[in-house]
Amino acid sequence: QLQLVESGGGLVQPGGSLTLSCAGSGFDLAYYSIAWFRQAPNKERERVSCISSSGGNQNYGDSVEGRFTISRDNAKNMVFLQMDNLKPEDTAVYFCSAGGPHLVERLCKGVDYKTWGQGTQVTVSS
Repeated sequence: QLQLVESGGGLVQPGGSLTLSCAGSGFDLAYYSIAWFRQAPNKERERVSCISSSGGNQNYGDSVEGRFTISRDNAKNMVFLQMDNLKPEDTAVYFCSAGGPHLVERLCKGVDYKTWGQGTQVTVSS
């Protein structure tokens, strides 16, 4: 059974940092592109960032470019989202999602993400 579990959310002050983790089980994450999405109350789900199966290709949304960094450790079956200089508008539930499997590396932006975690809450407030 394919499962993704997010962790690392919490309450942080504006300007602070958090690192989210996404752990995969039941499948080898190395064959999947992974994306982080977020959804704030009364707003549509937004893709924040994605990373290709090898980690060689990354993509960021305009609202987080330069502040967030996505990475992965395929040996540990994990993907991370380092979030710096957090703003109140980053407050949302963050989800990781897997797309694949890919036999050949693909650009992560065009992948159809179908397997989802349960989400972790990030609140940025003073």
